[in-house]
Amino acid sequence: MKRKLIAAIGVAGMLVSIAACGSDDDKKAGGADGFKGETLTLWAMDGSTPDQWQKDVTAAFEKKTGAKLKFEVQQWNGIQQKLTTALSEENPPDVFEIGNTQTAAYAKTGGLAELDDLKKSIGADWTESMNKASVIDGKQYAAPWFVLNRVVVYNKKIWADAGIKDTPKTRDEFLKDLKQIGAKTDAEPIYLPGQNWYHFVGLTIGEGAELVKKDGDKYVSNLDDPKVAKAMKTYKQFADLSKAPKNKDEATPQQAEVFAKGKTGAFIGMSWEAATAIKANKKIEKDIGFFTIPGATADKPEGVFLGGSNLAIAATSKKQELAKEFLKIALSDKFEGQFAKEGGTIPNKKALESNLKGNPAAEAAAPATAGGGTTPLIPEWAAVENPPNPIKNYMTAVLNGKSPAAAAKQVEGELNKRLAQKQ
Repeated sequence: MKRKLIAAIGVAGMLVSIAACGSDDDKKAGGADGFKGETLTLWAMDGSTPDQWQKDVTAAFEKKTGAKLKFEVQQWNGIQQKLTTALSEENPPDVFEIGNTQTAAYAKTGGLAELDDLKKSIGADWTESMNKASVIDGKQYAAPWFVLNRVVVYNKKIWADAGIKDTPKTRDEFLKDLKQIGAKTDAEPIYLPGQNWYHFVGLTIGEGAELVKKDGDKYVSNLDDPKVAKAMKTYKQFADLSKAPKNKDEATPQQAEVFAKGKTGAFIGMSWEAATAIKANKKIEKDIGFFTIPGATADKPEGVFLGGSNLAIAATSKKQELAKEFLKIALSDKFEGQFAKEGGTIPNKKALESNLKGNPAAEAAAPATAGGGTTPLIPEWAAVENPPNPIKNYMTAVLNGKSPAAAAKQVEGELNKRLAQKQ
């Protein structure tokens, strides 16, 4: 799950144009044996699919269609180039998992089949914030599968030692509690490095801010927007309570390993980071808790970045109808719910979140999903995330004392240069 998520939320790579060739649609009717003799090829990423879910979906698909399902596991390392090449060839994978932030780029180069009819038949109640990454220029090019987002991972013992009985419901309460930890214990209130930039992206989403804007026919930096500045000021309020380096991200050092030492009140992270902390120090397990990142008001959680995957059909697949039959099964309430329960991921429908019951990290993440979002869904964004990421440099500059406006000015040249790169 860790490797999958990192790839899904941190993709940056070169995409080449994919010819949208005509498809020899098999035109076969659905139902038992309707596709007998056919084989559907599915590419899923390593770590994505729980074993039992995979077995059950395969059995249901083969029983309904009479076709065989060829399930091929792919590695995240190098997947963009591999998929780009495959989609330009005569026999691509028919259905494939694709990072939600990658979807727009592949759609714009003609690699993905339109799925407007599928959306009408099974997607009327897909969570809008999750489906947004699948809609490009008003057309449906993929189906939302799952997302993960950040929560507050906290040390229950430290919070109790500080006299805090309940988890906070607003941003101000969160800040107050952290300051109380600093005043009444010897623990670091929160570990928040200066470049935990996906959390910052979440804050901009919560403010309704955009990181880029259109200038004629091109995209340029929008970091000088007052809404972006407001999000950065919120980030700074929390980072000022941390001893973490201002010029590093959450993986340098790994924040979960810092937390594992038992001297940190909380950190903003993914659910799998709790397991990383436990691996580093088994004794910390009993003290770990989770809660939704509080927003400005109690009725609306903080904005979060939604990292996850969609399912798409290759535009050049000769098995369009069979592929749609697979999606109807895999994304049905039965199997989408099973996927969420077994994998701990947020499902594509609000009604299916009941499957997360008993998973405290997932239960904490789910409430923020509706108000979540992604980085800009444009092909030009890919180059922005290549190190050194100018957004990270903007954050460090503000934390080191520059005004948000001055920091935005400092990095806008590099950001605009990257946005101008051809994909």
